[in-house]
Amino acid sequence: MRRHGDFAPSGPLRFLFTGLFISLWTWKCVMLVVFQNKIIYMPGLPPNARRETIANYAHMCGGIQWTEERTKAADGTSLGMAVTTVRAPGACGSSPITDWKPRARVFVLYFQGNASSIPPRLPDLSWVLRAISDGRDRVPVPLELTFVCLSYRGYWTSKGRPSEKGIRLDAEAGLRWIADQHQKRARGSGEKPIILIWGQSIGCGVTTNLAATGRLPEDVTIDGLLLETPFLSLRAMLSVLYPQRWLPYQYLWPFLRNQLDSWSNLGLIAGSSEERGGVLPNIFILEADRDELVPKAHGEALFQRCQDVGIPVEKGAAPVAYHSEAIARGEGKKIAAQALMSLIKRALEQQGRG
Repeated sequence: MRRHGDFAPSGPLRFLFTGLFISLWTWKCVMLVVFQNKIIYMPGLPPNARRETIANYAHMCGGIQWTEERTKAADGTSLGMAVTTVRAPGACGSSPITDWKPRARVFVLYFQGNASSIPPRLPDLSWVLRAISDGRDRVPVPLELTFVCLSYRGYWTSKGRPSEKGIRLDAEAGLRWIADQHQKRARGSGEKPIILIWGQSIGCGVTTNLAATGRLPEDVTIDGLLLETPFLSLRAMLSVLYPQRWLPYQYLWPFLRNQLDSWSNLGLIAGSSEERGGVLPNIFILEADRDELVPKAHGEALFQRCQDVGIPVEKGAAPVAYHSEAIARGEGKKIAAQALMSLIKRALEQQGRG
């Protein structure tokens, strides 16, 4: 017998509450699917991200001079880039400036994570560049090292709206720009450039997409990949972000329009090596020791995947660093610089210039 003041919903009310709960649940699922690009790519965070300028951070770059350049994707989307070039003297020391001539040209194409913009990243990247150019760990030959930080469509000063399909075109445009620049500098000498791709977080998926299935310019090969805080795929991250079995979100992967599947891409990279004469890119995986977003198991699985498919791979971890801090702390910067040096040296050896 119900006591005075107790409330038990009647049959119609229970049906109404249950229907409301299911409706809200379904609505959230639909919103996650429909607006997944806005959830995955966040060019407007923080709110001033698209108004940042290189000049805002120039005083923090330790003398490295960055300039804004522009290129266009195959669909006509205008893209912004931050670009700089430094000299690495090589093991024999630096020649007088008037006589200096690089024996190798290295291009690093950088892909950022899913939020903010390129300018705030320039001080940390500049430190890495200085560590290479000042000769702390000398490369075998004098190098000209060019960093190209590509801004995805919808980010910073780039036009358009971000999506994996569109960003694939952006990545290819960045590589074409590098190929054009090399041709201008090499002046028909036939010299082959060393091209490294550096991806951070979702940028790792962009990196492996480009290396696995990208349309590369003629006579261009990707010599090395630096994967900073990588994850297996967006499908795998759904289970990380929504581990509760009673929530439906991790089961929405069939509706993903964005995959960023580095695990599968590594297999494609290895499988297509025969087309490139059996040459595989070298890979370095840089993890954040205290990564609060991507489980360590993801980096370990990618490392093992490389070994299983025969891709040369190394791995390091930035101590006391969270997901977005891998190169924000001194030790992480050193590891990133050493990783690039290792990739450069391996590429020189493969080209017979080591």
